[in-house]
Amino acid sequence: MSTIYRPQSIVILTGAGISAESGIKTFRASDGLWEEHRIEDVATPEGFVRDPGLVNRFYNERRQPIIEQSVGANAAHIALAKLEREFSGSLLVVTQNIDNLHEQAGSKNVLHMHGEILKMRCTQTHKIHDCSADIESESKCECCQMAGTLRPHIVWFGETPLYMDEIYAALSSCDLFIAIGTSGNVYPAAGFVQAASQAGAYCIEINLEDSQVSDYFDEHIIGKAGETVPMWVEEVLSA
Repeated sequence: MSTIYRPQSIVILTGAGISAESGIKTFRASDGLWEEHRIEDVATPEGFVRDPGLVNRFYNERRQPIIEQSVGANAAHIALAKLEREFSGSLLVVTQNIDNLHEQAGSKNVLHMHGEILKMRCTQTHKIHDCSADIESESKCECCQMAGTLRPHIVWFGETPLYMDEIYAALSSCDLFIAIGTSGNVYPAAGFVQAASQAGAYCIEINLEDSQVSDYFDEHIIGKAGETVPMWVEEVLSA
């Protein structure tokens, strides 16, 4: 494993692979199903309009292990939090994951481009609220005082990911970009390596196997994130 000169600005993209090692199932859409549900039914705005009860139950079930902390941050999350604390330059974690494992590990500068399972949004006011309990059809929103207006704060298919201006600004000014546990087949995240590379950043991919965009990276580290990321972090901090 090699590391370039000591970077000044790092952008880290994390995907499902880093959380999978904590026991959170990865999202697979190749067969049109997610946890035995059709993607169209539980991960689209149209599905929510059609059956909000089903959608809320689906995310309630995925929120519960996070609330109960029956899943937790692994060595990769902990290493990235250490890097944020000890790195003298700027560092941003952009995650496609909706869990809070980066925050559990201690990371502060995290952007959840696909939303957060521990938040909910009012469909009337668009205000975002913390969510530490199930969302039910009769749940009353604290901002509009209406029932039935709350939805998971998740970016579904057909919706625009969050924080895109901030993310592209960071990509345009970073000198090191690293993608961890990403498949490279979900855009716009799959295009981040190209944006960073065009801006002059050195690009590293850490994954169990090559991704769909591996050719755009300067360096590839194959292996489990929980094993490879801590080693890579120590190299960066000692450079």
